Amino acid sequence: MSESEIAQLIEMGATRAQARAALKQYKDVMQAAERIFDGAFDNVKDDDGDVEMSAPAAAKKAGPSHTSHDSDDEGDEDAEDEDMYEGDDDDAESFVDYDSDAFEDTIDKANGVPDVDPYAGIFFSKDRREEVIEIEEEPETYTPLDTGESVKLLSQGQWMRGCPEKGEQGFLFSLYSQFTESEFSCPHECGAKIQRNKGDFFALYPEFSTYINRLRRVVRSRCQRCHAEVCLACREPISPEKSAATNETLFHCADLQGIILGVGLTMLEQAFVTQSEDQADSADDVSRTNKRRKTDKESSKGDGVFGFVKKSKGGGGIGYAGDQKEDNTGQLEAQALQKEKDAKLGSFLSSLREFLPNLHRKAGGQASDYLVHPTALAHLRRRFNHICSTLLRNDSLADMSDRSILYFELLNWLETISNHEALASMMAMPIMVVASVKSVNTVKSTGKGGAIRERTIIYEGSSSPRELLEGLAIQARAAIKGLESTKVQETVSEELTEEQKRMTIDSKGKEPAQAPVLSDENQKLLDFCQRILATIHAIDRSLREVKGDAFVDRLHASLPRLTTSTEDMAKYRVDTSTTDEMTRKIYMDWVTKARFEYCDLSIPSEEDDGQPPHYKFYFDAEARMLINSDIPKRSLAIAKELAILTTNLPVAWDSSILLKVDETRVDIIKALIIGPEGTPYQNGCFLFDIFLGPSYNQAPPSVKYMTTNGGKYRFNPNLYADGKVCLSLLGTWSGPGWVAGRSTLLQVLISIQSMILCEEPYLNEPGWANDGGSAQSKAYSANVRRMVVKTAMLGNLKNPPEPFGDIIRTHFRLKAKSISAQLDDWLVKDDGRQTSGDGAHGAKDSSSNNGFQKDVKDLKELFEKLQTDETL
Repeated sequence: MSESEIAQLIEMGATRAQARAALKQYKDVMQAAERIFDGAFDNVKDDDGDVEMSAPAAAKKAGPSHTSHDSDDEGDEDAEDEDMYEGDDDDAESFVDYDSDAFEDTIDKANGVPDVDPYAGIFFSKDRREEVIEIEEEPETYTPLDTGESVKLLSQGQWMRGCPEKGEQGFLFSLYSQFTESEFSCPHECGAKIQRNKGDFFALYPEFSTYINRLRRVVRSRCQRCHAEVCLACREPISPEKSAATNETLFHCADLQGIILGVGLTMLEQAFVTQSEDQADSADDVSRTNKRRKTDKESSKGDGVFGFVKKSKGGGGIGYAGDQKEDNTGQLEAQALQKEKDAKLGSFLSSLREFLPNLHRKAGGQASDYLVHPTALAHLRRRFNHICSTLLRNDSLADMSDRSILYFELLNWLETISNHEALASMMAMPIMVVASVKSVNTVKSTGKGGAIRERTIIYEGSSSPRELLEGLAIQARAAIKGLESTKVQETVSEELTEEQKRMTIDSKGKEPAQAPVLSDENQKLLDFCQRILATIHAIDRSLREVKGDAFVDRLHASLPRLTTSTEDMAKYRVDTSTTDEMTRKIYMDWVTKARFEYCDLSIPSEEDDGQPPHYKFYFDAEARMLINSDIPKRSLAIAKELAILTTNLPVAWDSSILLKVDETRVDIIKALIIGPEGTPYQNGCFLFDIFLGPSYNQAPPSVKYMTTNGGKYRFNPNLYADGKVCLSLLGTWSGPGWVAGRSTLLQVLISIQSMILCEEPYLNEPGWANDGGSAQSKAYSANVRRMVVKTAMLGNLKNPPEPFGDIIRTHFRLKAKSISAQLDDWLVKDDGRQTSGDGAHGAKDSSSNNGFQKDVKDLKELFEKLQTDETL
């Protein structure tokens, strides 16, 4: 053992006596550190009588220790396969061993009951927070003798970035420190010293291939005294057999694997960030040319959920810019540049993937595939996951399909990771992302204008890689359903003639009719979607093989789902003891799952006359006319639209948009918009029928407003009692309109939610646009509130419109307490006037009751019944 090795262990938290004892038993510093962290040397005391070091709190909680190390070889393998992730000491879900085999050690021998959750370190809550101290250093440079060109070195601060103290950070520190030693003794104990250069291992070259080629040339060295060949990474001798096998040069040991993955992923991350910044700059340039409305997003830790946009003041004309012609100058060049960058990044990913632990290599597993370095998982979780989550959060399936060269390689990475027991747990672990920078301190100046800074970064959990893939799968299934709508549905409208019957008989035994041929663009999207689903299936199959059924079943239970049955909704309950915070969480869990669902919107018919079905839908006649249509461009547009809508509909406690789509006719859609908080429409349920016509999306969809109290109520200057929706985006109002091939249904829905259902609807009429806060505006809002309670709340609860009955009941049941308080406030604000169906404020009549108080009383009584009787 050397003093430097002892110093490394002391810096990692061991006492000198523990460091010496561990190094006597275990030659490798990393293995010695691991056993110290496991508490194997807790009883060792310093010679001066100092008390023994306590084992880390999290490690004590973990329960199971590593497999017995009677055999060093077996011990190494078991130790390498352990994931050493550890959270904050005060976190209730602290570190436990990931290896499912170790679960046997957590069984209470007396009664056979598990005393520790074997997966607590994997399936931890996304509410988890980590406080990590990161060091920014002035980078060193390295000049190889054979090139004479200086390159920057990966600093220790960069190497350890994002990793919390203990577990992961300890392994990273140990490995980096090991390579800072410029010489070590020959393993054959000939007395000679072997030289090595830190720069050969940590140089950040412009190209990964340059780094790998140089590393392959220098990683092996011969002792000048005994002429034995030695690996400069692990400092172990190279056997003659392995010396001849040049293809194993970079797969010789776990240490080399940890270095290559760490440096390679750092280079990959830098390339990805640079590309993302270039795209952002390009997007800024485009936005200055093409003025397009951007919707705000409410991203709960980056989970891809839009939040509604509140518009406090109405204006004259509602919609998005778009009546002017778009300037597409440079668009093709930008697309070509994007493909070039994606190809380069995809090639980088492919080259680096060769060094991932993989037991299924064509040439067979290498040494580093079996003895996986503990830092491998740390690098993947803290570096690769940043790239993975950014790419998988893309809400445009069409864009991903266009960039398939990059996304296919990303899917290859995830498959490879899920195939190895030492890495597979990462698929289920929430990705830690930067939430905020708590503090920045300058530790010391370098004297050359630079400074060493210490930053305290707060990391928070977000969706796991497998959860992000599930969101992608939901989009893919929706897109496939949209593309399948091109299949012609055969109908028999009249009896066959004798000649036709004979031709039918003659055709028996011949090849069946060919399915409709998709256009190239449609087929490309279909292939991409099918590849996504196939990859996810393969990943789940691999996870079952390496982690077991219990692991995968628990993983699947945590994945997002869209459909919610009546039984599912019954599980979402609150009572008087439920806190406001918990109520919001329960509501959000429910509405996120309920926001998009396929259902049967057709009207059952007792007679099978071969005619197209009718639909519970305002645009029934138009829909039936397109029953046998085959319009490839329309199908592609609908497929892309559905893919976005499945996971990007805005849902929030304050306001949400929910859709029901016919399961066989995806162009038939019903929407429910829950009125935004702070408006006269708050918590009301407003229904719309939407039809994606034959020219969609070259032309806007057809939209009809259905919550009109039988055609009596006009809730807004832009929502007529006959169901007309005035919106420039729909071409029903003057102003910027629909951009062919670019505008979307999601934009229409968010426009209605945020710009029509607004705080002062009176101002949406152009002639009244400057009367904000006036008596007329307040009276108009009071009138709207009375109509909302009578129709959008009470009416919808008494006679829930299909197919939103369960949705409406669950919405009011979960928010009953909040809405009751809202109703009390509205009663105080009411001006006592009679309700006017055309939206104008009625004449005040103090001698008669306007019925508002009774409607509120009836609504609260229904709230009470909802808690016990789902069907009222």
